[in-house]
Amino acid sequence: MTLHRERNVILALLLVLAAASWALLIWQSVMMNNQAMGLTMGMGAVLFLSIWVVMMVAMMFPTAAPMILMFARVQRDKRHNGRAFVPTWVFVSAYLLLWTLFGVLAYGGAVWAERLGQQVPWLMANAARIGGSLFVLAGLYQFTPLKRSCLAKCRTPLDFVLSSWRDGYTGSFRMGLEHGVYCLGCCWLLFVIFFPLGMMNVAAMAVVTLLIFAEKSLLPGQRIARLAALALIAYGALVVLVPGVLPTMRVPM
Repeated sequence: MTLHRERNVILALLLVLAAASWALLIWQSVMMNNQAMGLTMGMGAVLFLSIWVVMMVAMMFPTAAPMILMFARVQRDKRHNGRAFVPTWVFVSAYLLLWTLFGVLAYGGAVWAERLGQQVPWLMANAARIGGSLFVLAGLYQFTPLKRSCLAKCRTPLDFVLSSWRDGYTGSFRMGLEHGVYCLGCCWLLFVIFFPLGMMNVAAMAVVTLLIFAEKSLLPGQRIARLAALALIAYGALVVLVPGVLPTMRVPM
């Protein structure tokens, strides 16, 4: 298989998986439309994590495609030269595992917040304002050195390969985890804001996916990240002042 054809096959597979995941998310969103809201939307751990993994495939595979294709290209060259190589799925599985572990933490935090909200009336009464504060926090994070450093790593797959390459299955799995850490450091607060918006808010997922893709892949990505920061801060401040502009949750935080 030629390099061009192999690249197209991998890219097509990533896009098909992402498209199927988007279709499943839209269907699930429609099915849950009339159910109780809240941070976990009444979902148990297994269902929440299953939907979370589908979200990660839908949202993160397209944005991680340049790095995955770069890894596949290097491994293809090694195989072509008769050297030991590692299948691309090893790198991808480590990347997805890290985001799944983040989903475990997110679910645990959401359950804890829901229980705390039931015990502290002030939290229930100010759920929307707390959600607005999360938007402000997500916007401020966009300006931090950690965000810039992680975004720089995500924007330059070749630099990551040159500086972090490791041979073998274990090394490739570790590379997937390492790149996942940079990706998580770049985007984690953009996923936290789904809790006040509603975990099955497909429109919000689409907007965040486009933002992450623009940050990572477009030439003015870092400028786009700063503009997004200003928008997040402005919207969050508006929610704090006028809580009604945030989609209402039947079960407050």
